[in-house]
Amino acid sequence: MSQVECLALDAPSLDAEKRAIRDAFSRAADSYDDCAAFQRRVGDYLLSLQPDWRGKTVLDVGCGTGYFSEKLKLAGANVIALDLSDKMLEVARRRCGESLKYIAGDAEALPLADNSVDVVFSSLALQWCRDLSAPLQELKRVTRPGGRILFTTLLDGSLIELKKAWQQVDGHAHVNAFLSSKQVKIALAQAGCGRHLIECKPVLELYPSAFALMKDLKGIGATHLSGGRNAGLVGRRAFRQLENAYEAFKLENGTVPATYQVCFGAIENE
Repeated sequence: MSQVECLALDAPSLDAEKRAIRDAFSRAADSYDDCAAFQRRVGDYLLSLQPDWRGKTVLDVGCGTGYFSEKLKLAGANVIALDLSDKMLEVARRRCGESLKYIAGDAEALPLADNSVDVVFSSLALQWCRDLSAPLQELKRVTRPGGRILFTTLLDGSLIELKKAWQQVDGHAHVNAFLSSKQVKIALAQAGCGRHLIECKPVLELYPSAFALMKDLKGIGATHLSGGRNAGLVGRRAFRQLENAYEAFKLENGTVPATYQVCFGAIENE
């Protein structure tokens, strides 16, 4: 696939929430790869669920900087890299070159024709959608009958240590709310995804400090709080208090944990 199509996502077509999400990730485009160890671990496992990518047209939804788009390309796939942020797509294009198709687009309104791809790959992007059934319906629509949809999304209980530590510091929300596994199953049913398998499990990341965790979250652009919630102003004093509160979770080796609850999903499109 030699043609490169960089479509600008029309800002008025996005509501304020999605513009804020897009802008947060755009600001993080140049720092993302240095802070995305957890994202790579999760995506690598998702990648392993499809044994053969050769010759398949694959849509990478929420491609970010193109880390997995490149892996899919090297595995022999024809890749369409799609992201809400055109800044992320610029980085992906520098990484992957001209053999991919790049599209700035919204997972809830994919600018692709029905039955146009063989496989959808989407890792840690769908939790940014308000109603999970909406992007799942879109992913199903663009996937050919007999194709597959592979996705991951965060679940309730993710970053529980950080959430509890912040509760000791102030009364503001600093961690997004995520769906339960039951709610994911309901969204799958609402989207008409009858044949599917999901695996929900914790993934643990270790950091030298709570500040290092917060730095990584900022570095990947995961700073927007959904539903118009406000984290308030966070200064040095609050970060010192956070470090003190996080001491309750410190491990014997001196590191602090960040636990993510991850849903790995595989849908067989009928």
